[in-house]
Amino acid sequence: MQDELHNSVPRQALAGAQMLFVAFGALVLMPLITGMDPNVALFTAGIGTLLFQLVTGRQVPVFLASSFAFIAPILAAKTTFGMPAVMGGIIAAGFMYVLLSIAVQLRGAGFIERLLPPVVIAPVIMCIGLALSPTAVNMAMGKSGDGAMQLIEYSTAMIISMSALFSTLAVAVLGRGLFRLVPILAGIIVGTLLSLMFGVVETQRIAAAPWLAMPAFVAPEFHLGAILYMLPVALAPAIEHIGGIVAIGGVTGKNFVQKPGLQRTLLGDGLATSAAGLFGGPPNTTYAEVTGAVMLTRNYNPLIMTWAAVFAIVLAFIGKFGVALQSIPVPVMGGILCLLFGSIAVVGLNTLIRHQVDLSEPRNLIIVSVTLVFGIGGMVMGVGDFALSGISLCAVAALLLNLVLPRSLP
Repeated sequence: MQDELHNSVPRQALAGAQMLFVAFGALVLMPLITGMDPNVALFTAGIGTLLFQLVTGRQVPVFLASSFAFIAPILAAKTTFGMPAVMGGIIAAGFMYVLLSIAVQLRGAGFIERLLPPVVIAPVIMCIGLALSPTAVNMAMGKSGDGAMQLIEYSTAMIISMSALFSTLAVAVLGRGLFRLVPILAGIIVGTLLSLMFGVVETQRIAAAPWLAMPAFVAPEFHLGAILYMLPVALAPAIEHIGGIVAIGGVTGKNFVQKPGLQRTLLGDGLATSAAGLFGGPPNTTYAEVTGAVMLTRNYNPLIMTWAAVFAIVLAFIGKFGVALQSIPVPVMGGILCLLFGSIAVVGLNTLIRHQVDLSEPRNLIIVSVTLVFGIGGMVMGVGDFALSGISLCAVAALLLNLVLPRSLP
């Protein structure tokens, strides 16, 4: 029996490393886009996953890591208020999940779907992807995300970014088994190797970095304006979270909405997001790639995710690793983001189709139309600290329109 236990532990550790490998590409891409330390993102992903397991009694085999839904508000709030204020906003977004978990406890699991039906959440998800598309295109062409600076010569940048993009596409479409679940990582590897050939990677920084180093933690500051940027955006990942929990339940043959209960999984997600904000990391969410890996490998033991979390925390303290990630050239990320941001928009579109939302009905047409224009156009409402814009504003607009408009318009 003891030999069997010893044999199982290495297997669990290897499976945990495999799960981290699957999530790794998307996990580090988010902090690299937003200017956060990828080592901090690894640390907070590990801490967040362990917190989630604590709250849910280690019953759900999920790994929590960077949520792409928050990229636009993080970029906007960072420019206006600074990174410490962004962290305060992320902590507040975590508390939004906590409030939603209390509401589910009091009103039942159907409460969130009634508050945020597909006609509300779908256009918000579409805006998250489409509003970020100029950032992806600018980076693919070798510019900074806002297009203000040409960081790498255009023709070189295009060769690198398109190679990274097509590598990602090829693995996503043609890959088999576990390999198919790591298209982003494949794109990063191909793009970075090409970048090394063109001499646009700062290898001196990597060589000079220490092997062991403390991640660049950022202490949060609480600023009302930054909080207003973050809070409304938490609505979309809340729906994404429910979908993720239902999906992993379908894979494992268990009803996690009932046990441990949606209120506990939402609470775990919220505490993980707030914990990330305390250390200077991006908000957390469940990863569809990891769900796919669970389905493929049939590793349903939540202890495997504990190993993945431990490996993420250990990697966070390897200094050269973090500097190497930060040295990935802009076109590599830009090429991959051309697919990734478009995919986010398609998820929103598919939500409308899957739930058969009738856009010939005036009420639905109004909600979707106004939400898309506000979100993609960059509408601003309010002044000073009380201003809402972009994704945050479109989320609030969709929610209010759904509550105010009568169910049947003439």
